[in-house]
Amino acid sequence: MEERHLKRVARGAKDGTSRKRDPSGYGGQPRRNDDPSGYFTTPAPGGNATSARGSGSLNPLFPVTDGAYWAYAVMLLALVLFAAGIVGNLALMCIVWHNFYLKSAWNCVLAGMAFWDFLVLFFCLPVVVFHELTLKRLLGDLSCRLVPYLEVTSLGVATFSLCALSIDRFHAATSPGPLQTPKVEPCQSILSKLSVIWLGSMVLATPELLLWQLAQTDTFKVDICVREPSAELPENIYSLVLTYHEARMWWFFGCYLCLPLLFTLACDLVTRQVLAQRLLQKPEGDKVTGRCPSSSSSSASSTKKKQHVREHRLRSTVMALTILYITCNLPESICNITLAYISAPASAVLPALALPALSLIGQLLIFVRCSATPVLLLCLCRSLGQAFVDCCCCCCEECLPDGNSSASSSETVKSVLSTEPSVYDRVKDSSAAIGTPC
Repeated sequence: MEERHLKRVARGAKDGTSRKRDPSGYGGQPRRNDDPSGYFTTPAPGGNATSARGSGSLNPLFPVTDGAYWAYAVMLLALVLFAAGIVGNLALMCIVWHNFYLKSAWNCVLAGMAFWDFLVLFFCLPVVVFHELTLKRLLGDLSCRLVPYLEVTSLGVATFSLCALSIDRFHAATSPGPLQTPKVEPCQSILSKLSVIWLGSMVLATPELLLWQLAQTDTFKVDICVREPSAELPENIYSLVLTYHEARMWWFFGCYLCLPLLFTLACDLVTRQVLAQRLLQKPEGDKVTGRCPSSSSSSASSTKKKQHVREHRLRSTVMALTILYITCNLPESICNITLAYISAPASAVLPALALPALSLIGQLLIFVRCSATPVLLLCLCRSLGQAFVDCCCCCCEECLPDGNSSASSSETVKSVLSTEPSVYDRVKDSSAAIGTPC
């Protein structure tokens, strides 16, 4: 009885023979053998420095050459992004967590974005910079799979968070009665909303764990992350991952760029129209009977104007986050689509360092978004910014050796609150008003 040898046949092979997947880009364009940069998560510099650095015998920062200047520039930019992002995201999470009046669904969604941005900066940024400088991959195959997964999950969390914030403002504008501001919500309600955003983003990014694998070039012994599904996967999973790989470029463009942009713009336009109609309508409460009808109507109109100003500030915050998100992610998508559809002779004319430079710029733009988002929120949202300033002032006062001024000010506040109970009530009302996010 003859022994049958079962061979795996790749999808699309018309004959019965097994064949390896052609490592070509989108559109069937063959890649050059000496340029595997299309598979890189981080770029690899070329030239003689590549062979020297790939062997691990030279320090990228010494001796000082043109490559060393580039390494110093990358390190400086990475340190600035790391410091600003870590401090900003940690401050935003701590402010929402430790302040009871800021625990609204709005602020918790922003804190969730800060948490994933913090993970991207804390784990992905050192791995990317280390690979850029030494061409060696920290944590090996694990980082090849985990870095893209965290980055795509962060994109999903930002996308769905922007959509959730837009829906929240649309619901507040179209609901009957006065404009609603985000209030303190129970923990279960907040966790249910965050779980939908987080779980959806993590599930959509799961194929990234199966798509990337670590490889090493034969020429320079350089660690690279190859975007190619492993042939050891089961047939059903292999087919799904391969389909995701072929549609990945347009999936990113549609889901992570067009969806948040169009959805946010549509909600903003509809909300703006609803608010404009409300301003033209005269509420029934304006016809107040009493001794001072003019004062009552003026106070009602001033309250209404304050509500509309606050609503405009909330919508401006969502639009600013959307603009920052699109600005940092659009260039990479445009470059990928352009490189996928240009002809093979035109791609061969490109300089050797063009693709690695574009790849590095795309990575740095992701880190710029993760670092700039908390800074933008602390500047636009009054309550978050004020809480951050108060926290910094408290830390500075604790560092001061002389505490007479703070003691005297606290005694003054105690005396005022004990003599005038109405002042205490106003302090309580103002602290409750901190629940407004911006």
